[in-house]
Amino acid sequence: VQLQASGGGLVQSGGSLRLSCVVSDPIFRISDAGWYRQTPGKQRELVASISPVHKTNYVESVKGRFTISRENIKNMVYLQMSNLIPEDTAVYFCYVNDSLSHNWYWGQGTQVTVSS
Repeated sequence: VQLQASGGGLVQSGGSLRLSCVVSDPIFRISDAGWYRQTPGKQRELVASISPVHKTNYVESVKGRFTISRENIKNMVYLQMSNLIPEDTAVYFCYVNDSLSHNWYWGQGTQVTVSS
């Protein structure tokens, strides 16, 4: 199972970005997926997750600003990020938690930088 993330970049505070992640295996369609982020010296933080039936969860700091979604037919998971703040600066990683094997698969990470 391979994941390819895209959509990161440099944006000013208050701006928006949309991250995308394509998954190579249709196991995605019955598995939880989502996004983590990591900054130097800190542990990786779960930002948002989404179940196969579109149940979502968010870390408190992004509620109301970020929206996670998925398109099962395309094996895609997205993270729409709005009202970005400098504290959102991080490398963002998409993941899939295989519902059959319980293995975790990760994308390569995409850098998001928010300038003040």
